[in-house]
Amino acid sequence: MLLGLVVTAAVLAGGGWAVTQAAARAAGQATGQAAGQVAGQAVAVPPGGDQKLWIALGAMAAVGLVVGLVVAGRVSPLATFVPSMVLLAWTVVYALDPARALSLVPAQPSVNQIVREAGAGAASLLTSGVLALLGVALFIPVLMPSRWSRPHDDDSDEDYESSQEGGYY
Repeated sequence: MLLGLVVTAAVLAGGGWAVTQAAARAAGQATGQAAGQVAGQAVAVPPGGDQKLWIALGAMAAVGLVVGLVVAGRVSPLATFVPSMVLLAWTVVYALDPARALSLVPAQPSVNQIVREAGAGAASLLTSGVLALLGVALFIPVLMPSRWSRPHDDDSDEDYESSQEGGYY
């Protein structure tokens, strides 16, 4: 269950923040600011000027790695069930009442800037349908019967006793 909460937080907070940062960098490049133009004048861009973009891409890769390990790994089915239900429930609320679903995103000025950015990115993922896609992808492993059974361990057969033809001596 704890792993499911970690995956949910990684997708919503980490993925949301990364999407906001990458979108801001893409918008900056589209206007020419990241390419070295500020107020119509050419400005030298320092090497590594897109450091936030690389951090955002790394955060996206980390979120993808966590989701991939939970989906493909042999862990409790609750590790994928919890985040899938959160993502799908929020998507259903968005489909039924978009204003209510988007009101769940923290946007008040009293909230930390990073949390606001993560919330804005999560809202962007919600409105674009990415959270629904991830919710369904995380729900598929729950349907696999092998996830709900224990792995068979050959060494744990306590009832089996090898008999020897001879005596005990």
